[in-house]
Amino acid sequence: MYDRMLTLPLDGNSSIFLFGPRGTGKTSWLRTNVPEALYFDLLDFTTYNSFATNPGRLAYVIPPNYTNWIVIDEVQRIPELLNEVHRLIEERKLRFILTGSSARSLRKKGVNLLAGRALKYNMYPLVAQEIGDDFNLEHALTYGLLPSAVTHTDPKKYLESYVQTYLREEVLQEGLTRNVGAFSRFLEVASFSQANTLNLSEIGRELGLGRLVVSTYFEILEDLLLSIRVPSFTHRAKRKMVAQSKFYFFDTGVYRIVRPTGPLDVGSEIDGAALETLFLQSLTALNDYLRLDYKIYFWRTSTGIEVDFVVYGPRGIIAFEIKRSSHITSKHLKSLREFGKDYPEAKLYILFLGKYTEYHDPVTALPLQEALFALPELLEG
Repeated sequence: MYDRMLTLPLDGNSSIFLFGPRGTGKTSWLRTNVPEALYFDLLDFTTYNSFATNPGRLAYVIPPNYTNWIVIDEVQRIPELLNEVHRLIEERKLRFILTGSSARSLRKKGVNLLAGRALKYNMYPLVAQEIGDDFNLEHALTYGLLPSAVTHTDPKKYLESYVQTYLREEVLQEGLTRNVGAFSRFLEVASFSQANTLNLSEIGRELGLGRLVVSTYFEILEDLLLSIRVPSFTHRAKRKMVAQSKFYFFDTGVYRIVRPTGPLDVGSEIDGAALETLFLQSLTALNDYLRLDYKIYFWRTSTGIEVDFVVYGPRGIIAFEIKRSSHITSKHLKSLREFGKDYPEAKLYILFLGKYTEYHDPVTALPLQEALFALPELLEG
């Protein structure tokens, strides 16, 4: 098991929510770091059935005068259980760690997330810093960084099972949509929007569905933490900017397995989106784990000049452009230089597939693998 960068205040008195997509390693981390805890796994049918029929039963299975942590896995499966958790926190001063696949879906079910009495944390797929010498860029771009995809002898088969499990256990059983076939088709069509701005009407026409249904499907992906939307950077804009957000599946491997391929597909388009996704998922995780408080954007003018990612926060502005090329040309640098004209205080980086760092004032070109490992230092300034 790889050492994770996640840290939780386990010596504190506050209860904790730990959110993250299935398969990111929440349960493994907790069983390693809180081995003495009392565990309840709501994916286990017997446990689920026991609490679903009577959430109040929780109070009777916790020993009197118990002082250690209590872990409830996949708490979103029984939202009503949070009312009992809330009562036990107030009356018995118990401490809970509650894992789940979405805070948003719990809120939409009318749950108040314990009225602020629990701290919220997130777990993500692995990052290069956690994998260390075992990190393989080609493998990461093909199969992503879910822990089992990194270590499995057949990562493709694992990812196929992963997507099907999500459809069966989350989308269907939780009643998020009644038409799993249509939703499966939607996932394929959505994959063509990876690293692009969303056109819901166009996707609806492709699927033969209304715009509202398509919008609901994208909300389901967000509810399950399976996707990320990156908004347009418009702070102090000096040019006319696009308004739409860009869409990404949360992990490169999941994107690859959902994206259908055939003889007419252009490999560079798929690989380019995978490069952006790998960087984004690492950027998102490190920003959260290191408590850097950056907001993540992209920058695109109405004339089509684009920078893939802009991070903006108390530490400043950093712009990143990702290129599927082993050589840097003046054409590759154009967008970053234009961004630099509008935001001269920004640090500018282009990440590429070459071997050596290059300096194209004011842009620094970094090999992608080196940049992934150096990302904490780049972000911390």
